[in-house]
Amino acid sequence: MKVKIRKGDTVEVITGRDEDKGKRGEVIRVLPEESRVVVQSVNVRTKHQRQMQAQGRTIKPGKVRFEGPISIANVMLVCPKCNKATRVGVSRSEEGKVQRVCKKCNALIDD
Repeated sequence: MKVKIRKGDTVEVITGRDEDKGKRGEVIRVLPEESRVVVQSVNVRTKHQRQMQAQGRTIKPGKVRFEGPISIANVMLVCPKCNKATRVGVSRSEEGKVQRVCKKCNALIDD
């Protein structure tokens, strides 16, 4: 399945954990094989890191916070024109170029 959400897009979380629901953030990474995306400041995880020594350098111990992946089905793209969470349509231009379109206001998302 072709993914209609790309890196750098602003998305809104529509379902999932209560503390993440309704949040908006920028897509950091898209994982199309797993149909998941990593969104900035959403699904923040904590990993307890042990002190390690690798290649002559020491990695300090402590808590490392990072964003975990979230399912693409749980997010909706935010239209930059109408600023609402919307479905994404696909249209072809005269040159045969594929462009994404907002289903609410019919504006082009890719400019």
